[in-house]
Amino acid sequence: MALKTLLVIVGPTGIGKTSLAIQLASHFKSEILSADSRQFYKEMSIGTAVPTKKELESVPHHFIHHISIKNSYSVGDFEKDALEKLNELFKIHDIVLLVGGSGLYVDAVVYGIDSFPKIRPGLRTELQSELEERGLKTLQEELKNKDPEYYEKVDLKNPHRVLRALEVIRTTGNPFSKYLGKGKAKRPFQSLILGLEAPREVVYDRINTRVDKMMVSGLLDEVKTLKDFEHLNALQTVGYRELFSYLKGETGLDEAIDEIKKNTRRFAKRQGTWFRKNKEIKWIRYDMPLAEVINLITENIKDEERGE
Repeated sequence: MALKTLLVIVGPTGIGKTSLAIQLASHFKSEILSADSRQFYKEMSIGTAVPTKKELESVPHHFIHHISIKNSYSVGDFEKDALEKLNELFKIHDIVLLVGGSGLYVDAVVYGIDSFPKIRPGLRTELQSELEERGLKTLQEELKNKDPEYYEKVDLKNPHRVLRALEVIRTTGNPFSKYLGKGKAKRPFQSLILGLEAPREVVYDRINTRVDKMMVSGLLDEVKTLKDFEHLNALQTVGYRELFSYLKGETGLDEAIDEIKKNTRRFAKRQGTWFRKNKEIKWIRYDMPLAEVINLITENIKDEERGE
């Protein structure tokens, strides 16, 4: 009998993860869990490239638009919720899909979240004050000096990520990256991780095209409805930050759109850096025929009785 299998599809933004996942879920008559942390929020659709209504109706999806931007939702919350949902789904499916480009959230489900030391009381308040008084760039420089490894892969324009790392660094005197990837949690299922790859020019061209389509689809109007919530962590993300700047008169619209494209390309590069460190990922061409992908999956699903 085959082990229950979590089939994970990862790769940079815009490469085609959603399309492949839906085809595979249809083939295996299964369901999809989203591990895209930006697609969790009900108020964000266009800028997060949420699957279309037709795509969402074609196979069951979970963890898309299930919380509000006003709610606090951590990677630990997602790990707990995702494992509960998998326990439920594995009662009726042998294979379930986990899809997304948020490496931290994927790793939380597959391996478990990392254990961090208790943070010194009041430190987050101190860092928040420094952020407001001195600006994000100063804190980015501190992170670069004290943990260059994490600096290279973190979203530097996301204040929450920078402050979280500095909390650990200042409390312990150790790099934040020291606490990442320590040990693996035991899971009652096996994981098969497929990574989609494409030439850089293909990824970048897809990103540029996607941003243009988002603008045509009404991204600016979506951002306008959220301008009163700009301070929330959920909105500290590419595609929203740049248009908030435009709405405040800090930049022109064309410049803001170019910044979205540039920052999305940088984000895709960081995604690649994150996933390339995982030697368990089996990399496949973004345009590999579906039949070949299915054969690869079938060949790599271990048999419980033989322990292969």
